[in-house]
Amino acid sequence: MAERPSSPATSSHSHKFTNRLAAEHSPYLLQHAHNPVDWYPWGEEAFAEARKRDVPIFLSIGYSTCHWCHVMEVESFEDEGVAKLLNDLFVSIKVDREERPDVDKVYMTYVQALYGGGGWPLSVFLSPDLKPLMGGTYFPPDDKYGRPGFRTILRKVKDAWDNKRDMLVKSGAFAIEQLSEALSATASPTKLPDELPQNALRLCAEQLSGSYDSEYGGFGSAPKFPRPVEIQLMLYWSKKLEDAGKLQEANEALKKVFFSLQCMARGGIHDHVGGGFHRYSVDECWHVPHFEKMLYDQGQLANVNLDAFSITKDVFYSHVSRDILDYLRREMIGQEGEIFSAEDADSAEYEGASRKKEGAFYVWTSKEVDDILGEHATLFKNHFYIKPVGNCDLSRMSDPHHEFKGKNVLIERHSPAEMASKLGMPVEQYLDILGECRRKLFEVRSSRPRPHLDDKVIVSWNGLVISSFARASKILKGENEGTKFNFPVVGCDPQEYMEVAEKAASFIQKQLYNEQTRRLQHSFRNGPSKAPGFLDDYAFLISSLLDLYEFGGGIKWLLWAMELQDTQDELFLDREGGGYFNTAGEDPSVLLRVKEDHDGAEPSGNSVSAINLARLASLVGGSKSDRYRQNAEHLLAVFETRLKDTAMAVPLMCCAVDMVTLPSKMQVVLVGHKPSVEFKNMLVAAHASYDPNKTVIHIDPSNKEEMDFWEGNNSNITVMVKNNFVADKVVALVCQNFTCKAPVTDPESLKVLLSVKSSSP
Repeated sequence: MAERPSSPATSSHSHKFTNRLAAEHSPYLLQHAHNPVDWYPWGEEAFAEARKRDVPIFLSIGYSTCHWCHVMEVESFEDEGVAKLLNDLFVSIKVDREERPDVDKVYMTYVQALYGGGGWPLSVFLSPDLKPLMGGTYFPPDDKYGRPGFRTILRKVKDAWDNKRDMLVKSGAFAIEQLSEALSATASPTKLPDELPQNALRLCAEQLSGSYDSEYGGFGSAPKFPRPVEIQLMLYWSKKLEDAGKLQEANEALKKVFFSLQCMARGGIHDHVGGGFHRYSVDECWHVPHFEKMLYDQGQLANVNLDAFSITKDVFYSHVSRDILDYLRREMIGQEGEIFSAEDADSAEYEGASRKKEGAFYVWTSKEVDDILGEHATLFKNHFYIKPVGNCDLSRMSDPHHEFKGKNVLIERHSPAEMASKLGMPVEQYLDILGECRRKLFEVRSSRPRPHLDDKVIVSWNGLVISSFARASKILKGENEGTKFNFPVVGCDPQEYMEVAEKAASFIQKQLYNEQTRRLQHSFRNGPSKAPGFLDDYAFLISSLLDLYEFGGGIKWLLWAMELQDTQDELFLDREGGGYFNTAGEDPSVLLRVKEDHDGAEPSGNSVSAINLARLASLVGGSKSDRYRQNAEHLLAVFETRLKDTAMAVPLMCCAVDMVTLPSKMQVVLVGHKPSVEFKNMLVAAHASYDPNKTVIHIDPSNKEEMDFWEGNNSNITVMVKNNFVADKVVALVCQNFTCKAPVTDPESLKVLLSVKSSSP
């Protein structure tokens, strides 16, 4: 459990400057509370000041674990000369993009549209009525290599404001108008062409395969991001091929997935000492990472490794899933079960150092490893490619500025079996030694100055992780009895993961959900943030609640998921044009309502919503089921062009379009006494195989709340329960469109039934 102090703010008495950000809760804003820049938080006070002074706004957007945000702060925002320019010529506003993704989306979209790229820190100049005038990302303080520095830009923008204001304001207003039109697409036909689902899946798989790196795994070139939606698409596509009898093609797709997951797990992007994954690697071989750790990566990577384990039963993937989940339990979970956002890339090399360095917490010298590990140092150094001169030499992109000279980022270049064989040692003994070595390094590393922890709780990111904990609780029961675990994997009973998932969901329900209005707040730190819940918060949380229910949680999670879906429809659904906006449109300071489709580092709220609607439609019956399915089809019709032309940009939406247009999903209905061991074993069997188009419904006939729920939402289920209840047994039914095969009463028979193609009930 994470208990380290995390607030970057200290008493204002020890600082020369203190600005309005000192009263905020966001760790990122607090990091800037003692800059000489007279920062405002986003809000009417700042806008009114800009109108009163008739000056432009300088808007700086970043997040607390962002390396280049730290660089720009040190170079520019801590510089009194730069601060004087900003204070004299502008009203300066700081925004935490994790706290206000709606504000970030408006200006990031503008910068990407006009300049072809984006990133953080985002630096944008606005008129007092918030229209963008010009923008960019990181600016160095001084002119260099023929490019203007930040000081020069500040003067030029002010000069343009004074002398060419009309042109600037008109172009900003026009840009927002054009973007608004482009990003709120609608669809009048609410049905999709019959051939679209299969074509979109195939096109996306082909486009991804075209960018596949057969040497180092993954899709695309450096810098390499672990974009789990790509893995999800390839797994989904391989299952479709397998079901169609195209086994060779299915295996080709799976090979790409498994090799990519192995390369990521063996690379330096994986924290071999403490568990979890860093944000991305700067090189093509997954070696030298950008060292921040983001919660959204952990949840998604745990999930795709769980899927790989479901398919292969290879404990390599179950260990990676456990490694991530155990890292989260150790470092990222608060006292009430809330799950924190991120850990920084930068940290001090030693206590009292005036400046932080990227990766300082994670890298090792060869001598440090010798001193800590003694007799096992050589084995460990050979395994993790550790060298006296440093090991960041696998690619010219790994360390172009020689920042890691003499330092080593752990990477496995050969498998433990291969290395153990060279030493004539049993592989189990070799793994034990590696595990003990990692534990020793972890203990030494724990005494180093830690990277900053962003202990903000974001609903959407918690949703991604709640899902992986819930799924792990049943999927990992498929590990062979006696499977051995080594540090940093704990090796707990997977059921413990369900407790983590339920506790995190309960925290959100208690702290960030208003039962009267049925609305979410977006984030929590020392209390709920001012920002309301956005589309992603609802969609990702609903998805996790469906997983909580299907993987053995109570009916209350399914009830809450349906309640949240109603609120999501009320706040974000475009009933006329189809699809969901990212915001409720209630804040006049947010100039764009966007219908997001891009599945990037995080999936889009629309992709996740389409899948949620398909899942809900398969759980309930009657008009409610029809409504869910119609909303999903209309949503996908909005993005038809994208699915046809640039499927690679929307991998999860390609899966969604297939799920939504299936005639019916497979249902597995379990009937019996839930507290019994037999029931739990049957639930494990129901989730033992990979099938993204399977719905698991479990019901205890003696539970009145459950029976009432199904009576009210899907009377077919209650009929099936009454017809198949056997007092001393657990009965499993495998159904398609609620037409069922003969019931079975033991887990092995259920596994066999689920492995048979279920096209004809």
